[in-house]
Amino acid sequence: MAEDFSKAVDDGLKFSKRLYFGKDRAVSPPKQPPSMDKATSCAFLPTAPMVYAVISDPGIVDNPDIPSYQPHVHGRCDPPALIPLTMNRVELQVDCYMDTAFIRVSGSWRVHCIKGSKSCGCRVAIPMGEQGSILGVEVDVNGKSYHTQLSQLEDDKEMEKVTHVEGGFLRVKPHIFTLTTPQVNGGANISIKMSWSQKLSYSNGNFSLIVPFTFPGYVIPPGKKYLKKEKIQLNVNSGVGTEVSCKTASHSLKELRGVSQVGKLGFLYEADVLNWSNTDFNFSYTVSSSHTHGAVLVQSPPMHDIDQREIFSVYLLPGNEQSRKVFRRDVVFVVDISGSMQGKPLDDVKNVLCAALSKLHPEDSFCIIAFNGQTFLSSTSMKSASKEAVERAIEWIGINLIAGGDTDILPPLTQAIEMLSNTRGSFPLIFLVTDGSVQDERHICDVMKNRLTEAGPIAPRIYTFGIGKGFCLCH
Repeated sequence: MAEDFSKAVDDGLKFSKRLYFGKDRAVSPPKQPPSMDKATSCAFLPTAPMVYAVISDPGIVDNPDIPSYQPHVHGRCDPPALIPLTMNRVELQVDCYMDTAFIRVSGSWRVHCIKGSKSCGCRVAIPMGEQGSILGVEVDVNGKSYHTQLSQLEDDKEMEKVTHVEGGFLRVKPHIFTLTTPQVNGGANISIKMSWSQKLSYSNGNFSLIVPFTFPGYVIPPGKKYLKKEKIQLNVNSGVGTEVSCKTASHSLKELRGVSQVGKLGFLYEADVLNWSNTDFNFSYTVSSSHTHGAVLVQSPPMHDIDQREIFSVYLLPGNEQSRKVFRRDVVFVVDISGSMQGKPLDDVKNVLCAALSKLHPEDSFCIIAFNGQTFLSSTSMKSASKEAVERAIEWIGINLIAGGDTDILPPLTQAIEMLSNTRGSFPLIFLVTDGSVQDERHICDVMKNRLTEAGPIAPRIYTFGIGKGFCLCH
C-alpha cells in the first residue's frame, strides 16, 4: 500500500509538468530516483502533513488561473495519480503531558492544479511519530465544513462499508494516516486541522519528541516568492511539579515567560519564511528529579463523545538516580546436588549462581546451602556481599557442588528460614533450585507454610526453580 501511494505521487508530479504559471516558473517535480527499486519505492511518501489532488481524469489537470490549452489527455488513471497541493500557511501546536504529546497541525492548501470549472477529491496524508494515534481531522472548503467522528460498528455490514472508504493507515513505519475529502473545486483554498497523539521517547532522564515536519520544495506556491507565515507552539507539562529544562530543539524556540511554571514550559517559534520547514520538529527536555514521582489523572468524557466511560491514568517517573537501591537483600541460595543433577543441569546451576552472586550489592548479604541427603553451607552465618566474599563463595561452589546422593529438601529449607529469622531492615529471600520429585512434598509444603505464618510480615519469600521434567508441580 505504501509503495502504491508513492507511485501515485510520482505519477502526479509528472502530471504537474503540464501546469504553466506565466513567465515566473512552472512547478517541476524533484529529481527522480534512478529507478523505483525496493530501496526507493517509497521515495515520495509524505514527511510532513500533506494534501494531494486525486486525479482519475488527466484532462482536468491545468492551472485554474491561466489555462494552458494543452492537448487533451485521453484515458483515465487507475489507480488515481496524486498531485501535491501547494501550501499557503502552516501552524504546529504540540502539548506534552507526561509521556504523551498531543499534536495539532492547521494549514491552508490551494488546489492549484485543477481547471476552475472542474473538481476533484483531496487526499490528506498525516505521518505520525512514535506510537502515533489519529485523533481527528477537520476540513473547511467551499463554505462547507467536514470533520471525522468516532463511530461504533455494530455488525459486519458496517465493517465492510468502512474498509471500502478511501484512506486509512499505510503499512509503513512511522504510521501514515490518509483520508479523502469530498469534491473540491479547482482554484479553491482548503483549510484543514489535523490532530494526533504520539509517545515521547525516554532515555537517560531525557524526554524527546520528533514530529514529521519536513516539507518538500514542490509545496511552495508557484510564481514570485513571498514571505509566508510559519508558526510552532510548544507546551510541556511534566505532571510531577518539578523543574523542567529544555535540552535541544530543531527550531529557534523562544520561551514564553508568562506560561512557564514549576513543572511546565511554554515555547513559541514564529517566522516569515520563503521556504517551508525542511527539517522535522525535534525537541528534548529533562525533568530535574532524583526521586521517583507519580501522578493519577482522572478525565471525564466530553458531552457528545460516543464513549461515556470515565478514564484514568497512572504515571510514574523513575527519576535520574538510576543506581539507587530501594531495599537491602538477605539471600539464601538452596541448591540441589543430588545424583540426578550430575552433568549439564548442575553445570548450568553453577554458572547462574555465580552470575547471581555478582549482581548483589556490597550491602546485601548471602549464604549458599547445597544439599542431597546432607546439607553443606558456604558459611555458618549470612555474609556481606563484598567483592572478596563473593570471590570466596564462587571458589566454594567450584569445590563443593558435586552431584551425588539422595534428595532431602526439608532440612535445608528449614535451615535457610532459621538463618533469616533475625532479619531487620532488609528483604529476606530464599531461592530453591532442584530437579527432584520427593515423596513427602505435601508435608514439606505444610511445614513451610506454618513457619512462614509464624514469622509474620518479615517472613522470607521462597522462589522455586524446577530443573528438567522430574520436579513436583502438585503443591
